[in-house]
Amino acid sequence: MKVFAISDLHLSGLKEKPMDIFGENWEGHFDKITADWREKVSAEDVVLLGGDTSWGMKLEEGMYDVARLAPLPGKKVFIRGNHDYWWNGITRVRAAAPDDTFFFLQNDCVKFENVIIAGSRGWTCPGSPDFAEHDEKLYLREAERFRLAFQEVKKVRAEGDVLIALIHYPPMGVKREETLFTRLFDENNVDKAVFGHLHGAGFYPLRCERGRTEYFLTSCDKVNFRLTQIL
Repeated sequence: MKVFAISDLHLSGLKEKPMDIFGENWEGHFDKITADWREKVSAEDVVLLGGDTSWGMKLEEGMYDVARLAPLPGKKVFIRGNHDYWWNGITRVRAAAPDDTFFFLQNDCVKFENVIIAGSRGWTCPGSPDFAEHDEKLYLREAERFRLAFQEVKKVRAEGDVLIALIHYPPMGVKREETLFTRLFDENNVDKAVFGHLHGAGFYPLRCERGRTEYFLTSCDKVNFRLTQIL
């Protein structure tokens, strides 16, 4: 079993919001992603989708875009991004899943063989250029949600399991400062952390290490609309 990741697909099947307004590289971006997906992924593999999947505002709009991934191979694991307004109530989201290859995380985890994925949205962190005083409350709240996710991990984790944290926002600042997220990742022996949210120019590398954890930035335009292999 292999594990891949990609984030920030920003699909707009029912919202008429073409992404090529953000640059020519976005033209036909979903076709680029699906072509690469079919080349790399088999039925037993897992693909992590790190938020901002759809521009949809309502559940049926978001699920229309989610369902566009149904013909693609592998198990698909989602978290919510800051633009996923359609994601309103995890019970409703899970009930609307196209089939049993779709998994939606919210303050919890899922396990495949010896790989555990724990996920939640996260929030902008101190040390990030856009962090402001009003972000503090949400930052603390999202850290608590990850703490809950790791409590669920402890219930299923066995010796030798690989733990992946899936978070939408970068879990640290540009200088790799310690944050509540990185502290939780260290305390819970996270092996890999996958995030997105970022677009355009920036200072975050696509892959780096901090402590024992390897971090992957997988926003689709950052990785040329190709899946990143995590394991």
